[in-house]
Amino acid sequence: MNIETFTINIDQSRLDDLASRLKRARITPDFGNTNWEYGTNTTYLNELVEYWRNDYDWRKHEKEMNQFDHFRVEIDGMPIHFLHKKGKGPSPTPLLLSHGWPWTFWDYQKLIDPLTDPAAYGGEEADAFDVVIPSLPGYGFSTPLTTEGINFSSTADIFVKLMEGLGYKKFAAHGHDWGAIITAQLGHKYADKLIGAHFTTMLPLNTFSGGSVDESFFSENEMGIAEKNAMFFTDGGGYFALQTTRPQTLANALSDSPVGLCSWIVEKRRDWSDCKGNVESRFSKDDLITTVMLYWLTDSFGTSARFYYEAAHRPWTPSHNRHPVVEAPCGIAIFPEEILCQPKAWIEHYYNLKQLSEMDSGGHFAAMEEPEALLKDIQQFFASLR
Repeated sequence: MNIETFTINIDQSRLDDLASRLKRARITPDFGNTNWEYGTNTTYLNELVEYWRNDYDWRKHEKEMNQFDHFRVEIDGMPIHFLHKKGKGPSPTPLLLSHGWPWTFWDYQKLIDPLTDPAAYGGEEADAFDVVIPSLPGYGFSTPLTTEGINFSSTADIFVKLMEGLGYKKFAAHGHDWGAIITAQLGHKYADKLIGAHFTTMLPLNTFSGGSVDESFFSENEMGIAEKNAMFFTDGGGYFALQTTRPQTLANALSDSPVGLCSWIVEKRRDWSDCKGNVESRFSKDDLITTVMLYWLTDSFGTSARFYYEAAHRPWTPSHNRHPVVEAPCGIAIFPEEILCQPKAWIEHYYNLKQLSEMDSGGHFAAMEEPEALLKDIQQFFASLR
């Protein structure tokens, strides 16, 4: 592969255009929405946008990202961006970190140094990893995406080619959200190439073509899990319905309005995290805006939303009919406010389960919410496989 170094350097004209849009932003009136029942609370949105206009500094965050080595490569005709940092230790384990939506590669920022240099953080040199963090196709700097049909299973194929191109014939993998499903697909189709699969979100790989967890797997004490899963789609599934059916319609709106994009993303950061209603207890204003910026400045919201459409309209095809479905050794970290969970009997049936950890706190964005707990679980899992 022709891998090229990459520096994040957004043209000033893009930042000037954004500043002009924020200055002229028209935010809709809001009432009776103190607890965000109707969606993003406008009082908070106004506060965040005011900070964005007057205090947020993109160049500061751009500089922080550029402290790490970034690269771009073309795989199957698509541009793929990735951050790559090698570990300090006698034999670092290659580790692929896959993100989700509305995530970016930068959601792993708190894990990069402790994973690559554990001794500097009170750990053991033997636990060092070579960290590879790609942006999913059509996300962030893995743009522009002009190829139809790219979903989680084809992304798994792309990431195997990336890791092999970097010289890693066998590697460890971890993921959240889409990244968790990609990691499970790697453990299903490429078990021979995986040291192990570690993730935080559990879904059958055929979920987007109608697959579900049979009720027989739920014990009497676990029926609350089924109810919580159902409530997620009943109460908060509007984004899912739109992005699996008409992503371009939504993209035409949000790609023209930074405030609209911010509203769409920040609501999910609040609803899906363990923030008890106070989103800034888990994410600073800078954290929230930087996530929005990485979608806005790369014009990637539309193709990130299409990831859902392609999963729903390009059914997953199993690579084998053996059990467990995911044959690579699996480590699963369950955070209490994760948006979806599954019964233990199904987990043991579906995955080659080697480690199951129940965390004390944290939600869907564990790498940002509970980085120390997640770090420890990743290190413990892969140490057991050496």
